[in-house]
Amino acid sequence: MSGNTFGTLFKLTTFGESHGPALGGVVDGCPPGLALSEAVIQAELDRRKPGQGGAATTARQEADAVRLLSGVFEGLTTGTPIGFVIENEDQRSRDYSKIKDVYRPGHADLTFDAKFGLRDYRGGGRSSGRETVSRVAGGAIAQELLGALGVHVQAATVELGGIPATLRDFGGALLRPFFSVDPHVVAAWEDRVLQVKAGGDTLGGVVELRATGVPAGLGEPVFDKLDARLAYALMGVGAVKAVEIGAGCAAACRLGSENNDAMTPEGFSSNHAGGILGGISSGQELVARVYVKPIPSIAREQQTVNRQGEAVRLSIGGRHDICAIPRIVPVLKAMVMLTLADFVLLQRRLGR
Repeated sequence: MSGNTFGTLFKLTTFGESHGPALGGVVDGCPPGLALSEAVIQAELDRRKPGQGGAATTARQEADAVRLLSGVFEGLTTGTPIGFVIENEDQRSRDYSKIKDVYRPGHADLTFDAKFGLRDYRGGGRSSGRETVSRVAGGAIAQELLGALGVHVQAATVELGGIPATLRDFGGALLRPFFSVDPHVVAAWEDRVLQVKAGGDTLGGVVELRATGVPAGLGEPVFDKLDARLAYALMGVGAVKAVEIGAGCAAACRLGSENNDAMTPEGFSSNHAGGILGGISSGQELVARVYVKPIPSIAREQQTVNRQGEAVRLSIGGRHDICAIPRIVPVLKAMVMLTLADFVLLQRRLGR
C-alpha cells in the first residue's frame, strides 16, 4: 500500500490502524540540534483527544501517550529518523461486527474493497480518523523546527453546523470549546450539537488556519506551488471536502481592482491572496480555510448495500463523533506545519 509518506525533505511516514495494537510514524529529514521531548509532542496530541467539543466527540477514551523510539538523544534531535509509537488502548472491535459485509454510506468501505479486494471493517482501518494521531505527532516535530525560525501556525473553528463566528480571536481559541475563534458563538454551537445528536445525525464545519512569520520565497512557480501543496496536504485529511486560500471562492465574484492587494512602501494594503503570489510566499500571513463534511457514521437508518450487492437498511452504533470538529483542528494545523517545514528545507537546499 503506497501513499503513506508525506513530504520531500522533511518526510513523515505513518503506520497502524484504528483497532490494531498501535499507531505511529517516522519523521525523516529533521535537522539535528532541535530541542524535542515526548512532552512537547504530547501537548499537541492532547489537543486532539476527545473532550474539547463536549457532546460532539466520541466516548472512546485513549491516552494517546507517545513514546519516542529513535532520533533524539539528551533532549536534542540527532538528524537521524525520529520514530514514535502511540498504543491503542480502548478498542471495541465488536461494535463493528454487524457491518462486516455491509458498505456504510459516506465511508471508504466500497472503495477499499474496489482497490484491495478486502478491508479492515473495524473502524475503517487506515481510513479511520484515528490515523491522524500520527500526523499530529509529526506536526509537533515540525513545529519545533518552525518555531526556531519564528514561524507560528494557529488554527480555529470559524463555523459549525451552519452557524458562523463573527469575531476573530485566534489567541484564545485553544482555551475554548470547539477551539472556537469567537467566544460568543460557543453556546449556539453547543445547542446545535445537542439538537443534531438527539436526532441521530451529525454535522460539519469550517476551520481557518493562519501562519505568521513565513518568509517570502517559499514555493515554486509551476507544479510545486506553496498553495497547491497546502491544499494537497489539507485535502489529504479525511472529512475535508474543500480548501480555500486567502479570499478563496469570494475572489471569483470580485473585480480585479477589488481583489488585488495594493503595495505601498510600508507593505501590502490587504491580503486577499492569503500570503501567496504565483505559488510563492509573499512574506504576509498565510490564510487558509478548510471545509469539513459531517461524520458519515450516523444513528439514523440509511439505505445501502452489502458485498453481494443486496439492498439493506443500516443504522450505525458504536462510539462516534457527532462532528469532526474540534478534533480535526490540531490535525489540520499539523499538516500546515509539515508542509511549511518541508518547504523551508527545500529553500535551504537551494541556498536561498
